[in-house]
Amino acid sequence: MIEKHLVQITNELGLQARQVAATAVLLEEGATVPFIARYRKERTGELDEVKITAIRDRLEQLEVLDKRREAIISSLDERKLLTEELRATVESAATLNSLEDIYLPFKPRKRTRATIAKELGLEPLSDTLWKQDPSTDPELLAAPYVGNTITVDAKTSTLDTVAAVLAGARDILAERINDDANARAQLRNLYLSKGIIKSTLISGKEEEGAKFKDYFDWSETAATAPSHRILAMRRGETEGVLYFRLTPPENEALGTLFSLFVRGTSPAAKQVQLACEDCLKRLLGFAMEVEARGFYKKKADEEAIRVFAENLRELLLASPLGQKITLGIDPGFRTGCKVVLLDRQGKLLANEVIYPGRGRGEEIEAAEAILNMVRLHKVEAIAIGNGTASRETETFVKKLKLPTSIQIVVVSESGASIYSASEIAREEFPDLDLTVRGAVSIGRRLMDPLAELVKLDPKSIGVGQYQHDVDQAALKRSLDDVVVSCVNKVGVELNTASRHLLAYVSGLNSRTAASLVTHRDTNGPFRSRAELLKISGLGPKAFEQAAGFLRIRGGEHPLDASSVHPERYELVDRMAADLGFTVPELMKDPVKRSAIKLDRYVTPEVGLPTLKDIVAELAKPGRDPREQFEAFSFADSVEKVEDLQPGMKLPGIVTNVTAFGAFVDVGVHQDGLVHISQISDDFVKNPAEFLKVGQRVQATVMEVDLPRKRIALSLKTKVDLSPRQPKGATGVSRGGRGEDLSRYMRNDSGKPGTGGDWFSQAQQKKF
Repeated sequence: MIEKHLVQITNELGLQARQVAATAVLLEEGATVPFIARYRKERTGELDEVKITAIRDRLEQLEVLDKRREAIISSLDERKLLTEELRATVESAATLNSLEDIYLPFKPRKRTRATIAKELGLEPLSDTLWKQDPSTDPELLAAPYVGNTITVDAKTSTLDTVAAVLAGARDILAERINDDANARAQLRNLYLSKGIIKSTLISGKEEEGAKFKDYFDWSETAATAPSHRILAMRRGETEGVLYFRLTPPENEALGTLFSLFVRGTSPAAKQVQLACEDCLKRLLGFAMEVEARGFYKKKADEEAIRVFAENLRELLLASPLGQKITLGIDPGFRTGCKVVLLDRQGKLLANEVIYPGRGRGEEIEAAEAILNMVRLHKVEAIAIGNGTASRETETFVKKLKLPTSIQIVVVSESGASIYSASEIAREEFPDLDLTVRGAVSIGRRLMDPLAELVKLDPKSIGVGQYQHDVDQAALKRSLDDVVVSCVNKVGVELNTASRHLLAYVSGLNSRTAASLVTHRDTNGPFRSRAELLKISGLGPKAFEQAAGFLRIRGGEHPLDASSVHPERYELVDRMAADLGFTVPELMKDPVKRSAIKLDRYVTPEVGLPTLKDIVAELAKPGRDPREQFEAFSFADSVEKVEDLQPGMKLPGIVTNVTAFGAFVDVGVHQDGLVHISQISDDFVKNPAEFLKVGQRVQATVMEVDLPRKRIALSLKTKVDLSPRQPKGATGVSRGGRGEDLSRYMRNDSGKPGTGGDWFSQAQQKKF
């Protein structure tokens, strides 16, 4: 790692140089983020996954910068343009923008108005004008150039007038101004600090673009615009509804250029002033707007991706019911309810279709079918998907007077249809109907959300905002990081996990995960972590990275079921032997564990952080860090939107948190919106600081729009149910607390509102 990068990252992230250096070395050696955070605390100074990931990402960004720097130096050298001074300038550039600014004057380019003017012999004139000597008469100097002619590709260009000569000279000056690194830096700063984003309706698109109505005439400072509004305007532009610009105050932009290049008020200075105006309008302004738009698009993407990642983490780490014999039910009216029976490992034992909504006779048959399965297989839990007919199915099941020990839980089925049609599902259940596969997924989600959801592309789970508008590579990287983090945080049962779950374990991939499953199927369950080394393609490095995150219940070594890494087994054995105990005795008896003197075992490689982790793990080997499962029930009196009335207080579950609010399921097949202004009695800047996906809340119904199936909710302790005040005369909200909530909801056409194409989980599936 280049020394300057070490210093730069240390300063940027506010870390110690040794922490950054150690992390960089570990990453270069092939260590994963979860492994470094969990098992190399002494080397990194106990950096967590967030900081390790930040170091990794910054190293990669600087590597891109270095590669571009090398390419530029090579290009300049090949064309005999590289001087020692220029090399030093290129090597000192700290950002891609500054690097490109330095390279711009030397960059090979197509013929421009400036190059044509140079071919017409006007460069000496432009050089004279650039000096802005008060005694210079531009028109007198330009007269000798009248009549100059060039022919390119059978096309002749002639300077017919003095005005044409001066215009050509100004073209050269405009390009010189555009290529000036200092001018670009100052204009860039102006666009980023004072740029205004403005969107206007494209004529004739009123009806087609109704969902963007709040942006038909909108403007605000780009630096303070929330991510969802920037992405909404960009989407409106992409769909051909809005005209979108980002520009600074024009007088300040021109003033910046004048202060840099115009000296005095002479006729020659006037020519330079005109060149500045032309440069801003035709060259530099356009380039800076593109850069600024890209900057704020990236900033909006980062915020949207951050929100998505946080939501995904909460969903993946949702409380598991655990290994229970479970009925999974995919509700349905016309096609009936698909019912599957799963054993404690999630294996499909049986499936059938029941029709509880087709009259008394079929309802009785449906009841008998459920009761028989419960009785014969000693069912311990029932998972019901939250789609169409969910509440009706829940009511039907609850009327069966099942044993009170059986938990009946409504489960989100967002993305279940994606799984049902996936290659993973076809491989697992080649002969089953899509809806039966969906019921299996619903049942397994209750037992272990993480193990089931890793089979899905995270984007299909439906807890993001504008996920199709953001940088897809950055989104995938972030979401993959979250999945890997969650899987390794929880740990994986080596002898029961699917290959899809195993593939996310630190050090493993889809190929080695498949080899593990094949070995397990052929040779029976793994008896020790050491057996992993027998797997083809899984070498010592992969073993080092993966072993601590894989669990073996009842393994040969008692620590195989824990998160203690095999590299520390000898240390734990020594701890036990020093006290005259066995490892199992240490694990069972807190008094014996308390006798361990950790200071005795500190070495340069193993410090107190690791030793404390080991002792904590001995107390609860292989403990699941997820919260204990608690059953949740919606209000029995409310099953559909028509049942809602303003003022009702209802239990609900947060299904999505966005930059402008949160969506809450209150059990009516349509999520309600809690706008950011209704989340708390206190001021809320970031909804994620108050709410998490899966959180249970008490929500008050504020408004119900039955034709559009829109629900406005509040989490405030005191809710004002009086009619909203009308908007201003322009009909445009400027983003304050009185924002029109309708733009976050679905419109009559069924298309998403500009703020939320994820208004409910059912709607998310379409996007």
